[in-house]
Amino acid sequence: MKKNILLLIIIVSFFSSCKKEIDPFLVSKQNIGLLNDSTQVKEIEAVFINDSIVKYVTGDEFTGNINDITIYDKAGNQLLILTPSQSLDSTSTIKNIRIVDNRYKTSKGLTANSTFKTIRDNYKISSIQNTLRNIIVSVNDINAYFTIDKEELPASMRFDMNLKIEAIQIPDEAKIKNFYLYWAGK
Repeated sequence: MKKNILLLIIIVSFFSSCKKEIDPFLVSKQNIGLLNDSTQVKEIEAVFINDSIVKYVTGDEFTGNINDITIYDKAGNQLLILTPSQSLDSTSTIKNIRIVDNRYKTSKGLTANSTFKTIRDNYKISSIQNTLRNIIVSVNDINAYFTIDKEELPASMRFDMNLKIEAIQIPDEAKIKNFYLYWAGK
């Protein structure tokens, strides 16, 4: 009897130690903690059970407005802004995520407060787009894109929207303005 109990304790502790904890702040290509690319809007409350969820309802299904969902921690700090694929559809998945909180990071240490050097040193840059006030740096390896304010660039590069900007021209210390993940959304 004692041997059976001891064996049961050993088996239970073995399996419980094998269970891998999911880091709630780890950002990867198809996941942010427990949130993944197939999570439906109706499941968000279960994923962020310890956080506050604010859903903005600004229109109806006929206007085509997308209603962002903002996630706050219990201290009131903004964590994420989720954009569903379809407005007012609880079965819709998430198509775009703006990462606001610095605790969210990739396995290579990239956060919303990182610099361009962190992007360039750790990921293959897929494209750089030149817009009116920002540049958009895309990294397909993690389904992410980053905006960097043109104020971070040399003065000669800030005002020409037709200028093709290369990664080598962006200063290492240029700060990320916004960090987004994009998913196809179903």
